[in-house]
This record gives sequence, structure tokens and C-alpha cells, in this order.
Amino acid sequence: MEFFDNHKKLFGSALQLFIVLTVFVAILPALNNQENNAPLPNAKPLNEDEVAGKNVYISQGCVACHTQQVRNVDMDKVWGSRPGIAADYANMERTDLWRNTATLMGTERTGPDLTNIGIRQPSKEWNLLHLYQPRAVVGKSVMPAYPWLFETKKELQEGDVEIIVPDEFRKNVSGKIVATKEALQLVAYLQSLKQVELPTGKPAPEFLYKKTSSENPKEKGQLLELDGESLYAQNCQSCHQANGEGLKGAFPALKGSPIVLGDDIELFVSIIMLGYDARPEFATMNGVGVDNNLSPEEVTAIINHERSSWGNNAKEVSLEEVKNILNLLEITAKK
Repeated sequence: MEFFDNHKKLFGSALQLFIVLTVFVAILPALNNQENNAPLPNAKPLNEDEVAGKNVYISQGCVACHTQQVRNVDMDKVWGSRPGIAADYANMERTDLWRNTATLMGTERTGPDLTNIGIRQPSKEWNLLHLYQPRAVVGKSVMPAYPWLFETKKELQEGDVEIIVPDEFRKNVSGKIVATKEALQLVAYLQSLKQVELPTGKPAPEFLYKKTSSENPKEKGQLLELDGESLYAQNCQSCHQANGEGLKGAFPALKGSPIVLGDDIELFVSIIMLGYDARPEFATMNGVGVDNNLSPEEVTAIINHERSSWGNNAKEVSLEEVKNILNLLEITAKK
């Protein structure tokens, strides 16, 4: 009973027990986990601008609506090429001694997951316009606009990055709309969010609870007939819109486009794979085909969808024609 009556011995023993348990239950397992979960070989640490952009992401509350975790369930397959693994987060460090904001996995998906957004939507122009006014590029978006990350100038100065905003979303703003340093840093962080490929020979985790279909896929020769409409939605629709009419002053229309309907298929394929600089009339297009590693079959399906939709009525392009053009452009197709 003397032990329980002596508060120094009682609390001293409790403190020692707490320290021992902390070491064995928390600290040692954490150190062991850190040793066994190194970053993937091709993982790149964030640069200075990307780290600053991550802080802007936190300060603007983006984590409240966006996750950064691809779960191993089939419904998450749209967010990444594979489920996330511990190594995906091993390269992240604390913000500082007092704040542990190393990972921003989130818990709410009011907006889409951003784990692989750097590959799904690498266009800087699109991301800046989306920040300024989300409904300019996604009509039914519930995301708030962030106009305070931009400023209006009468004349551009060296180094200024102007965003082209359609007239209906300018709200009587006159002059040039220019991205602030914080906006550019935030976009740099978003563009850095890319799933790293696993080392050769290492199997990727499978997505669970896959949906099965009773329908047999249609075959065309030896190839599956790809859904050009779905591929267009995944790779092109965010800029050129579902109706193919684009956004006036920002992204060109594909409906009635002389490039889409023309006979210069090499130019068409080149634009899809390598991008196109249409400034000052439109924003610069990134190389969607290369960025998203589109196969010749997928490029062909997208082209034929665009040439036969929204009132377009042009001759179908063959797979062999696209393959030959890719060979001329010296673009290696995915296998």
C-alpha cells in the first residue's frame, strides 16, 4: 500500500510504463515501417515551387473536398492506373517540426481524387482557368472559384502568365487576367501529382470487386472495337466539351473544325499526340496522347468519334494509317 500512497513512486512508475509502451508500440514500429517502405525508384521529391504549391493547397482548404488515395476497389480505377501502396507516400516529409501535413490523403470526395491528376489533366492553362472559374470548363461543377489567386492588369509584364477567360465568365473584368505566384505554385503542385510506375517485374495490386458484364465485347477483325466516345470523354472533353463546341476564347471547337474534317490526318494525329500552340487565339494544348500514353487503337477511335459526331461527317480513318503516321513521327506506342 505504501507504493500507492506515495504519489512520486506512483506517477513515476506510470511515466516509465508510458515511455516503454510508446517506444515499443509507436516509435520502433514506425522506424521499422520507414525502413521497409522506401520511395519507388522513379519517385521525384517536390521542388521548391511544388512545396509552396502544397502549402497553398492546404491554405485554400482543397483537402476538404479532394482525396489523394486510390483504394483497391474497382470504382477507384478511374483515378489511377493501380491502387495506392505505402511506397507512394514514403517520399513525403513533415511541413515542419510542429505540423505533420506530409500526406493529404483526405476523407471526402466531393471533387475527384487527385492522386494522378498530373497525368489525367497536365494542361497548365486548363488548371488555371479551372481555378479562376470552375464552371468555365466543367459546367455543373460545385467547386468554388478562386479569383483572389489572380490579378487584373492593363498591360502584361515580362514573366506574366495570362489566362484566357471566355467573355461570359469575366463579369465585367477589363484588362488581362494574370495568375499570381500562388496560383502558379498551386498548379505546379497539382501537375506533380502522378502515380509512379512500379519497377519492372513487380506486380501491381489488383482492383477488387470488379463489375462483370454478361455482354460479349464486339470484335472487329482481331481487335476489340474501342469506344471512341468514352475515350473522348476521358481525354478531350474537359477542354473541348461534351458537345464538341469548345470554349470561345479558350479552347477551340471540334464541331465543324477544318482540322477534324480535313484530309491532313498527320496534322490531326500530331496534335493529339504532341499538342498544339494556338496562341494568342486559344490556350496551348498539351500532348494528350503522349501524356496519357494512348495506343494507336485509342487514337484512331478518338479521331473517328470526332469526325462523326456533333454533325461532323468525314471519312473514317484506318488503324494502319494512324500507325504509319506514328512511325513517321517517331512516337512509340504503348503495348
